[in-house]
Amino acid sequence: MACKVPTVALNNGLKMPILGLGTWQSKTGEVAAAVKHAIGVGYRAIDGAFVYGNEKEVGEGIKAKIDDGTVKREELFVTSKLWNTFHSKDLVVPALKKTLELLGLDYIDLYLIHWPNGFQEGGEMFPTDADGKNLYSDVDYTETWAAMEQCVELGLTKSIGLSNFNSKQIERVLSVAKITPANNQCECHPYLNQKKLIDYCTSKGITFTAYSPLGAPQRPWAKDDDVRLLDDAKLKELAAKHGKSTAQILIKYQVQRGVICIPKSVTPSRIEENFNIFDFELSAEDQAYIDTFDCNGRFLLLEWLKDHPHYPFAEEF
Repeated sequence: MACKVPTVALNNGLKMPILGLGTWQSKTGEVAAAVKHAIGVGYRAIDGAFVYGNEKEVGEGIKAKIDDGTVKREELFVTSKLWNTFHSKDLVVPALKKTLELLGLDYIDLYLIHWPNGFQEGGEMFPTDADGKNLYSDVDYTETWAAMEQCVELGLTKSIGLSNFNSKQIERVLSVAKITPANNQCECHPYLNQKKLIDYCTSKGITFTAYSPLGAPQRPWAKDDDVRLLDDAKLKELAAKHGKSTAQILIKYQVQRGVICIPKSVTPSRIEENFNIFDFELSAEDQAYIDTFDCNGRFLLLEWLKDHPHYPFAEEF
């Protein structure tokens, strides 16, 4: 079943697989098996983050497949993210070292600033006051970036990048950067196709990763009557035409755009289905048709953080 996943060239000469396994909301007790199965199927990229709370198990899955000879460490591309409570310059390196300890790895391939908006440091991951009001940090992410560069210099990560940054925020990072961000990871799917942000990133030599490419159907705040991208009638019609699932169409759409895609699943059959997208092509007409679905339909708007000075979704792109 395994096939070689195409790669995208990063601006530092390294290569990143265009398809990977996402691990957001993958529960402990399930995620190690999911990682093992994915690597067995042929996935070579695993996307995680400290805040997901499952890095130890992700590492166990990786170790099992290295130990059984399925892969060598250098054949895998492992991504993690710096959480919002570690934005101060002196907290970044220790945060990455903690992630490495949990993963059981000497280095990762890509480390991202998870969000531009910092939270109060030294306590809870989602700090609030007695009234439930969010507590923020006043650390500027440009300071954080200098410490991210130090992570590369120390050999703790091969590449660094951003997540959930808009074009103006990226511009501010570029104004101080010694190392240009290699990647920007953002919500991206046909209802929010991010064409302007992708074009901007491309113009700066920054690759783009689509998270929630299937529309984040398991997001914790979803309501029963919310629109479900996977149930879109137009998408179902297109899937039937190609003899594929709606999920496979959504993933193929990104891959054919040159966008890195990290669908999440812990179900073996879905992990396989999401990988099985290299045996068909969407036509230029299909791609253009899917582009027309765009309605600025962001599923992860995080409106409860709108009062943060670095809230990223107030800009057009």
